[in-house]
Amino acid sequence: MADGGLGLELLQRLGRIDPTPFFVLSLLPYLAFLWLAGRIAGFPSLALRGFQFTLVFVAVTIGASIVALQTTGRQLADVDALHGGAEAFLTLANLLVAVGFSRALEERRGS
Repeated sequence: MADGGLGLELLQRLGRIDPTPFFVLSLLPYLAFLWLAGRIAGFPSLALRGFQFTLVFVAVTIGASIVALQTTGRQLADVDALHGGAEAFLTLANLLVAVGFSRALEERRGS
């Protein structure tokens, strides 16, 4: 099957691409979203704080990745304590978003 070899070759080429520039570029639309959400009068403030806290998660994850590589020589995903600690920040951010929207819905139903 010639197509299988071509597909594998494409995947191998894609695997060699450094994802760092894509990561940095992905922050631009997210920052635009935060900026726009902050200007919407009805946007729940606690949910907005949760979305903003996602950036804290990103920063903590980058720091934890560096620590994992320098102290153990392994990727963050392979160092459970650091990985779990970093993921806790994402869990907290998601909780803030969920509670923020939940409270906004309750307030709308109550009025």
